Amino acid sequence: MGKGGYRGGFSGGFSGNQASMMKQAQKMQQELLKMQQELENTDFEFTAGGGAVKATVTGSRQFKSIVIDPEVVDPDDVEMLQDLVLAAVNGALKLSDDKTNESMSKIQGGMSIPGLF
Repeated sequence: MGKGGYRGGFSGGFSGNQASMMKQAQKMQQELLKMQQELENTDFEFTAGGGAVKATVTGSRQFKSIVIDPEVVDPDDVEMLQDLVLAAVNGALKLSDDKTNESMSKIQGGMSIPGLF
């Protein structure tokens, strides 16, 4: 034992607790990368106006498609169509964000490591 009963000191390595935290951080990082790849390959669709407009985005928030039912196209009411398109796009983005947040919560499991993400 060293001076004053202190054991350990600075041997250049990690203590057991630090090594465990590093392993957990590495595992979380690997799971995060896997989740990101899965989300990038996932499509999120949302419809508005009872199916009149359907927007599809990827998990990486890229617009993939917008489908508009020709029956909803009314030259005298362009504002309604614009609102439906906005609702469909925003809904699809929200689905993507919700899935991303849900996946992140599962990976973190209540553990927070400042600066990791």
